[in-house]
Amino acid sequence: MIDLHSHSTASDGSLSPAELVAMARQRGLCALALTDHDTVAGLPEAEAAAAATEALPDGSRLRLIRGVEIEIAFEPGEFHLLGLDLGPLDSPGGRDLLDALKRLGSARAARNRRIMQKVMDAGVPTTMAELEEVAGGSRPGRPHIASLLVKHKAAKNRQDAFSRFLAKGRPYYEPKDCLDLEEALALVQAAGGLAIVAHPLSLFASWTRLTGLFDEWKALGIDGIEAYHPVAKLGQCRRLEALGRERGFRITAGSDYHGQARPERRLGRTAGDLNIEDSFLEALVR
Repeated sequence: MIDLHSHSTASDGSLSPAELVAMARQRGLCALALTDHDTVAGLPEAEAAAAATEALPDGSRLRLIRGVEIEIAFEPGEFHLLGLDLGPLDSPGGRDLLDALKRLGSARAARNRRIMQKVMDAGVPTTMAELEEVAGGSRPGRPHIASLLVKHKAAKNRQDAFSRFLAKGRPYYEPKDCLDLEEALALVQAAGGLAIVAHPLSLFASWTRLTGLFDEWKALGIDGIEAYHPVAKLGQCRRLEALGRERGFRITAGSDYHGQARPERRLGRTAGDLNIEDSFLEALVR
């Protein structure tokens, strides 16, 4: 069993990179990709933890796959690009990727401040310090702001907070600085990684448009798609896989694990609560 999409406290997960690795080993995974949002800050800790894990009976250790998840400018839905199996980040391409992620991190912090100002202007008695406290060591973001709205009884639950206040077009929403697909693709591949479109159904595109997008991605040089993801039904995943294989894409699967924030997503499991089989590692073979 493996998992090619997971998050730690380096972005918006609830487990530290080392804790995430420990859980992966506890659940019997032989490979785990750490793909935090717009950052690779958790990779050194995760790699050290993976190297220190107890070996399996065959002598092998947990394979830690270096990754990242980058948000791409797109309408109307959300477009995320996974960079999987990244090379050394001290290479020229690696440094370029790090520079771009640093810019995105600064933009994310500025966005948090803009959203929080709207929240406070609306009369919610909170502060930036409280946001940091709620984040609890994770990098603050909209999910934590949603938790603040629930805490101060401005929303019933986090889903309500997003639906009424934080989603696109809602009163507290602020646009996020994103990379263009071509730039993100070039950065990932120059850093030695494979560029994989994450959970394509989050684009909120019709199947007709999605088919056209697959053709565009193939022409651009995208490496593959994450066909299997917890938010999709199994039949949809199989349809995505068929469309991808018709175009020669690499096919991946992941849990998009975040921990307590999204307890319905389980490490090593994907659509239909299926185990993510080792065979999906074939997508990383060069």
